[in-house]
Amino acid sequence: MATVTSDYANHAHQASTDKFEKVATILRWTYGLVPIVAGADKFMHLLTDWDKYLAPVVTDIIPLSPGTFMSIVGVIEIVAGILVLVKPKLGSMIVGCWLMGIAINLLLTGQYFDIAVRDIVMAIGAFSLFLLSVDD
Repeated sequence: MATVTSDYANHAHQASTDKFEKVATILRWTYGLVPIVAGADKFMHLLTDWDKYLAPVVTDIIPLSPGTFMSIVGVIEIVAGILVLVKPKLGSMIVGCWLMGIAINLLLTGQYFDIAVRDIVMAIGAFSLFLLSVDD
């Protein structure tokens, strides 16, 4: 009887581990590829005009044009996405914090609240990947 219970426990543990790894893999690819695509689009503006999402208070502070600033943002996002794919624990924390920063910027615009909420939800997903990831 103990062997049957032990076999069931081992099977249940393996199934749980498999699900855990599948979720972590889905999150890793999501939070790796989405920042890379969004970052690359900062140069092409195919998805949207990214410059319009920059809060006026930010444009007043930075010594760069919004377009130049968003190009730098694009490079940072590409690097962050690659980092998630290579070192998911570190990369997911960076992407999660980055998304929170984007949400704060969007709130400071006085508009785009729906996008800010989505970015906060995405940040929660990135922080979840951090919790699921083993040390790099």
